[in-house]
Amino acid sequence: MRIDVNAWLGGYPWRKVPGTSPDALLEAMDRTHITRAWVSHLPSVFWRDPMEGNPWLYQVCKAEPRFRAVPAIQPALPHWEEEVAHAKAQRAVAIRVDPMFHDIDPSGQPMRDLVAASAQAALPLMVAVRLEDGRQRHPLDVAAELPAAAVRALVRSHPSARLVVTHADRGFIEEVHFGSTPDESARIWWDISWVWGPPEDHLEHLIGAIGEARFLFGSGQPLRLPETPGARLELLDIDADRRAAIEHGNAEGLGG
Repeated sequence: MRIDVNAWLGGYPWRKVPGTSPDALLEAMDRTHITRAWVSHLPSVFWRDPMEGNPWLYQVCKAEPRFRAVPAIQPALPHWEEEVAHAKAQRAVAIRVDPMFHDIDPSGQPMRDLVAASAQAALPLMVAVRLEDGRQRHPLDVAAELPAAAVRALVRSHPSARLVVTHADRGFIEEVHFGSTPDESARIWWDISWVWGPPEDHLEHLIGAIGEARFLFGSGQPLRLPETPGARLELLDIDADRRAAIEHGNAEGLGG
């Protein structure tokens, strides 16, 4: 069994990306042996109000049992609290926020309010460090990357906060993990979409230093190749139980 916690549906504004439809995502999941996918609506990241993409996302996930919705919340807009409540009612597996794309202070009061609301709703809050490598970004794609200090500030802003951070590399993960208390770091999960495998062996190093309980299988598809995280796991020198925790067990513990 394999759960991909970082998948997207819908078009990308900066270039033509194949595989963005529900059928194409299902085909990629079959090809890479992914059982379920947590899906977000990619176009709405770039909309003024990303929450306008949530109804479409709920409709698609209701029609396809292998998808789990991760709706977007924008805590600087009116009525966002209602969207959190609606996400809970729609059985969303998590909610997401992309503060760097919406000019929100990533550790400011609106974000802290969202962390508290997600904790009260018992929904993990997902946030991405980046979506693309900076070397291939369009000149109009000017959103900065999420600072590591913001993740530390958010997780310590509420004692029940649970954060899922995607697209983080080894340096980012180590900066946050070793700069947090044990309680704080135990409430942060990292997907492996941006963590290098051999020859650098960043993933194996992180699992040895931090433990497999903190990591989730995530691909970032279709912006990234869905085969990559599976190949990284195949090359890991860990036993089957630890690998299963990364592939699906940790995500299931989060409610997925």
